[in-house]
Amino acid sequence: MNKKYVSTGRTNQKLETRSKILDGAQYFLRKGLEFNLEDIAKRTGISRATVYRYFSNVDVLAAEAGLDISTKSPETICQELDSANLEGKVLEIQNYFNTLAIDYENLFRKYISTVLDTNTSTPKRGARRKKALKIVLEETNFSNNERENLSNLFTILMGIEPLIVAKDVCGLNNKQSIELMKWGMELLFKGLTVSKK
Repeated sequence: MNKKYVSTGRTNQKLETRSKILDGAQYFLRKGLEFNLEDIAKRTGISRATVYRYFSNVDVLAAEAGLDISTKSPETICQELDSANLEGKVLEIQNYFNTLAIDYENLFRKYISTVLDTNTSTPKRGARRKKALKIVLEETNFSNNERENLSNLFTILMGIEPLIVAKDVCGLNNKQSIELMKWGMELLFKGLTVSKK
């Protein structure tokens, strides 16, 4: 979805519209049916022009809708956390998104490839990693700027993008990739502990 479009006007309404479009695409995906943007417009009752504003490429919409089916909301992820401290919570979030990336690696790779191959502006992705991290960081004494920086930094160490680098560039297998990302996160927390003393 066009970032400029989302940042103007009624953001919540636009996010709700985006969600309806994804739900419409998921209907067709669950039934194994081919679809186009016109089909989504008819299914959702949203004009084709509006659907096009959010997803100008049906392949990007299909890939994102497929991933959206498989991913829990940030709120659900945070409600299911077992750890009492911040490090444990962040490591659980990291484990969730790393496991998701491995389980749906081909779909994530296809989505990234489709987005990179389109000549249109990149749609805003769900950003669930960052949202989940922001939820757990809200409970801390870090400043707003520190919480923002930490959520960005932690996000870099989880999900499909670092998995691709670990496997394709570093030559690691899934297990080694997950262990390396976890180790990196643990090092960040060691550095945070030292800097707060």
